[in-house]
Amino acid sequence: MSTTVTTTLSDQQKTLGSPVPPFTAHAISVSLPTWKDNVGYEAGEKRVVDAMVSGYPRFFIHLSIQKLALICEQKFGMHGERCLLCPTRRIAEQCRAFMIDRAAKEGSSVQVRLIQFVICPEDKEDEQPAGNSCIELHIVLFPAEFFPIAKQFWQHTGLCISSRRAERCLSMLPNESPGIRSPVSPSSRPPTKALNKHYSTKNFGKSPPASPTVQSYDTPPSQSIAEALSVDQAVYLEERYGRNLPLESAAAAKRAMRRRIAGVLVRDSPGDWSAAGGHSVELGPSTRGVEGVTEDDVYLYATGMAAIFSAHQLALATRPAAKSICFGFPYTDTLKILEKWGPGCHFLGHGLDEDIDTLESILEQESTRASGPPVLALFTEFPSNPLLRCADLPRLRALADKYDFLIVVDETLGNFVNVEVLPYADIVVSSLSKVFSGDSNVMGGSLILNPRGKHYATLKAHLAENYEDSYFDEDAIFMERNSRDFKRRIEVIDANTLAVCTFLRSRSLAAPAPATASVVKEVFYPKWCTRANFEKCRVRRGDEDAGFGGLFSLTFTSHVAAQAFFDALPCHKGPSLGTNFTLACPYAILAHFAELEWAAGYGIEESLVRVSVGMEDKEVLLANFEKALLAAEALGTS
Repeated sequence: MSTTVTTTLSDQQKTLGSPVPPFTAHAISVSLPTWKDNVGYEAGEKRVVDAMVSGYPRFFIHLSIQKLALICEQKFGMHGERCLLCPTRRIAEQCRAFMIDRAAKEGSSVQVRLIQFVICPEDKEDEQPAGNSCIELHIVLFPAEFFPIAKQFWQHTGLCISSRRAERCLSMLPNESPGIRSPVSPSSRPPTKALNKHYSTKNFGKSPPASPTVQSYDTPPSQSIAEALSVDQAVYLEERYGRNLPLESAAAAKRAMRRRIAGVLVRDSPGDWSAAGGHSVELGPSTRGVEGVTEDDVYLYATGMAAIFSAHQLALATRPAAKSICFGFPYTDTLKILEKWGPGCHFLGHGLDEDIDTLESILEQESTRASGPPVLALFTEFPSNPLLRCADLPRLRALADKYDFLIVVDETLGNFVNVEVLPYADIVVSSLSKVFSGDSNVMGGSLILNPRGKHYATLKAHLAENYEDSYFDEDAIFMERNSRDFKRRIEVIDANTLAVCTFLRSRSLAAPAPATASVVKEVFYPKWCTRANFEKCRVRRGDEDAGFGGLFSLTFTSHVAAQAFFDALPCHKGPSLGTNFTLACPYAILAHFAELEWAAGYGIEESLVRVSVGMEDKEVLLANFEKALLAAEALGTS
């Protein structure tokens, strides 16, 4: 597959702050095309912040959500109050409990009010057609100075409303209603302290129109987003040409996804996609490596982080209280969840085999102090983000069986086409927003239970009683469409990534005979990082093994070389991964800007560049990476 990419830095710079993919109303990434832009974003530079019209949904609140929140504040808030918007009452109550707890730990108290707001199409409250029914909003109101705590809940849990839900609500609100004023400029709002630069109040009240199309990367920046199709036109085109299921088929779309994730669809190809969620579709034994897995063991969430948060909440609700284990350096919010909810965690951030020795010592020590299991659960990524390390899952499973704790594995980077981790886990979670979707235009997450796990019955019973489906129907419709060909896409991405990594490693200090001009220190990729552990879970396809995934990271001999490489690389630049197009970011800058020294202690160097490889033509990709490498080599020794 061939994809056009921008080839000059000047063209890339014109995209600063715009959605990635371009002209996509619900894009889940944002263009930060240069190293300087990424630093400016984290430092809150006006040049960058003012340009932001998009962002990763858990870090940048979508403009439609901002607009809806402002309306809710004007309608229900008292002077100086702000709000977060939640899809269910339970989530709103969790938000309130978190805010009260965190405020108390900071030495203050906060009054948090909850409001239920049912929004129906104007003058059409009876007999609503499918896709146009009333929507519940649960509004969490609090004094504006506590917004930094509220947004921690938003970022860490991934549970609040999606941009599509916000747009649907906005479409049903009258332009002018009693008690609702038109949105005002940010300067007229009460001042609030900004703790996390990911949350900007700039451009508050603007809402880009919906767009079902993804433009190529070199679409002229002057093209106006206002040229995008209206919501009704978008829905019509998606349904008319068979891309999306109709909105009234949301339940079937979710069922189809759960079957894909469970690996029980006997046929899942173009001729069968429309029936994948039907009641008469042929189902077979699961391909997940565990006998008895069904779609009923799969649970969908609004985001991947919501699935991780829910797995931790499930463990806390069903197992004796104890600290968790975070094994390996995880994506930042996973660690925050384990630290901020429950008794805390032991952090074994390198995730290497010798850390299992340390884990055994912890388990032995805690066993002498506790009457129950020494730890609650062990959380690990397979492979980890961004160092692509894999834990020895069979050895961890043996410890879990001996000491009676849960194992939760995040398989997002490995993905179940390439790795088989369910046999070693009690719970497997994944961010569907990544390669399962690929299109970078919708969020989603999944949680799957291992029916052969010791605590399966207890976990299953708790979910049967407490799980609530808060995944917005329109998001599910898009995710189902995007995921139909994910197996084919993964194979293309795997092959491309292997080719790129092989080329880069041949020009690195890790090469058998490194050149004197080498500026790449190391290529982090499962083929070379903890490979023996990866192989224990690698999927075998007859005579051919599955791939190593689509993500890798690079470290450099100097900061100037890293910056030159990143700036010269002709691809999209921004947060997220698993996209059908190549996407790069200076990972430590984006994820650990305020704790760079701490992250470096675990191997996450400030100059680390993380790359998610896409489906572009392989030769084009290799030429692009060679261009970036030459730029780095030209400056790397200066």
